[in-house]
Amino acid sequence: MDFDLTPSQRELSAIARVFAAELALHAREREEAHATPPAVIRGLGERGLLGVNIPKELGGAARGPVAYAAAVREIAGGDAAVAVTMAVTNMVSEVITRFGTPEQRERYVPKLVSGEYVGGAFGLSEPQAGSDAGALATRAERDGSDWVLSGQKMWISTGDQAGVIVVWARTGGPGTKGISCFLVEGGAKGLAAGKPEEKMGLRASHTVALSLDGVRVPDSARLSELGHGFRIAMAALDGGRIGIASQSLGMGFAALERARAYLAAHPSRFDEQLAALADMATELDAGWLLTLRAARLKEAGTPFSVEAAMAKVFASEAANRAVRAAVRILGEAGALEEYEAARLVRDCRVTQIYEGTSEIQRVVISRALLSK
Repeated sequence: MDFDLTPSQRELSAIARVFAAELALHAREREEAHATPPAVIRGLGERGLLGVNIPKELGGAARGPVAYAAAVREIAGGDAAVAVTMAVTNMVSEVITRFGTPEQRERYVPKLVSGEYVGGAFGLSEPQAGSDAGALATRAERDGSDWVLSGQKMWISTGDQAGVIVVWARTGGPGTKGISCFLVEGGAKGLAAGKPEEKMGLRASHTVALSLDGVRVPDSARLSELGHGFRIAMAALDGGRIGIASQSLGMGFAALERARAYLAAHPSRFDEQLAALADMATELDAGWLLTLRAARLKEAGTPFSVEAAMAKVFASEAANRAVRAAVRILGEAGALEEYEAARLVRDCRVTQIYEGTSEIQRVVISRALLSK
């Protein structure tokens, strides 16, 4: 197997690396402000980073899933909070491109990938339905040629700023077969966002609750067929897990570089930390190879759910070990914000939780093994 990136993939990775270096200069300021300026999102769009796997006729870069994984890794190394908006917007763009009508694609995708919208949002999780998407309670009731959506969503990244939100709602009976999908524009009447959550990390990325109180949308806002919502969600999450694996690794490799640079400048402390540095590098490289495998399977159009779960669980856990190890290696300096190791610990922790906890990934993997 050839593990090298193609010239096109390397080019986008290099573009992302340069922008990530710019982002890193002000990451602490954005964290303290609890906000990412719209200009940063437009900067992602101008560089082709918001529609990496989107056709050029819709304004995308058409570089493919492998290039996307490489680019997310680079951006997360500069500022993981910015990488969240990048990842979610790419995911929303892909969902609309894959499952939307021509009119839906033309209406929303160019605005998402250009950065004209300050991101897209993925409205799946609810107070009682996190890992168990089949338990969601938000309802969509037919009223003439319209649908009326009512319910509560939780943990929605960029939900208060997004130009368009993909909302899952129940149009039928209980279970996964009664779930459908709708496109709701930001600012729609009856749609309200709670205040951004005070989170452990990723503070420059807004995470909010959404209330849908009789939000009315036309039938043309329905995404795909009735009852196909769960299938759309699972397809999106499979690809999203490649993104989270890449995001994790971006932080892990950033921590590795900080630890390496610190030890190079303090050789008297080097011998006792050789093993920790070696373990960081080995585990992160292994996570990257798993992520590349999943991305290449997706790019080839072959099933990749299990491989994406393996990449996500391994990469997120390896990255969390790496950021904690960096703090230990830096010693007293690891607690200082100027060295950024502490921020990496804060930002990295949630990668083991969102878009499917580590426990859920292990369920996916074990079920596949037992079904053979």
